[in-house]
Amino acid sequence: MAVSLGFISLFDFPAFSGWVSYVLICLIPMEIVVGVSWGANPEFASKMTQPMKGIVLMLVCVAAAAVIGPIYWQVAGAGLPDVSPMLAMCSIVSVVVMFWFAIMFGGWPFNLISKNPIISGLLMWVGVYVVNYILFQIFFDYSFMAGAPVYVASLDPGGLFNANRAIVFYLSAIAILFLLLHFDLWPLTTSPSLMKQPVLGIVWTLLAFVLGGGMFYVGVIVMEMNPLTFMVTVPVPFIFGTIVVLNMLHNSLFASLQQPVKGVANAAAAAVIGTVLAQMYTALAPTVTGPLQAGPPGDDFERWLASALLGVTFPFLIFYVEFFKMWPLMNSDKKG
Repeated sequence: MAVSLGFISLFDFPAFSGWVSYVLICLIPMEIVVGVSWGANPEFASKMTQPMKGIVLMLVCVAAAAVIGPIYWQVAGAGLPDVSPMLAMCSIVSVVVMFWFAIMFGGWPFNLISKNPIISGLLMWVGVYVVNYILFQIFFDYSFMAGAPVYVASLDPGGLFNANRAIVFYLSAIAILFLLLHFDLWPLTTSPSLMKQPVLGIVWTLLAFVLGGGMFYVGVIVMEMNPLTFMVTVPVPFIFGTIVVLNMLHNSLFASLQQPVKGVANAAAAAVIGTVLAQMYTALAPTVTGPLQAGPPGDDFERWLASALLGVTFPFLIFYVEFFKMWPLMNSDKKG
């Protein structure tokens, strides 16, 4: 977190919320492939020791970003000199779609095409960007951006929903993905027939839509919260807290408890830890980046906080925990 905040402080807000965040977000889908689908131990790096192994795995993500970044810049951003709202959001939700395929569906159907995890992982990475762009065109609409630059209208997919609400719905749904991880997929694990793909992915997706949609409805529709304010108050801190509880702490806080008690305790801890850390980032924002305007029309603070937590600190944490295995704090001469 200290490294992340130090990194963010190197840039002013326009630069950080633009190209810096975009490049970092382009790293994350491949980071998920490496960490989840390849178990951070692909065959080409399995015999390496730390820190070389971590460095190589990071470079794989950098290479992936170097490939997809320019492509999405042209396709979703029309090659404009600035990062448009469309390019920014389209790249962000690609991470959500990758979580959907890699975790909810366990790499299905790409692992049917090839049993080689490296090949199936790469196929999934490509497939995610294709599916993500199609979904983005269907669901995202930017006509609410009155007074926006002319190019915004020309790039607007004209989808079904207000873009700010759409991206918050995405994140609310993915928060339910992480909620079930706290429960080790209980109660789905009580039915063996549900634990097979694609059934598991379908049921998990439906739960995410219903529960995440309910959370979104209460916060944004019933309580009439600004969508991005709700985003950085509820789903973003919970997702960030989950990374701390399940990844940084290796799901060890309540390891002695049985489900569903363990899940309740884990989820509560994630919510509290994530909220506290989000508040800490909020307090440090003026020092790290400078004064930021909260709320409409620009939602500058909300975009800063979401990017700082999930666009910078999240990938840095995963690099350290999964790729470097906390080296040198947890130094080991073992390979693999």
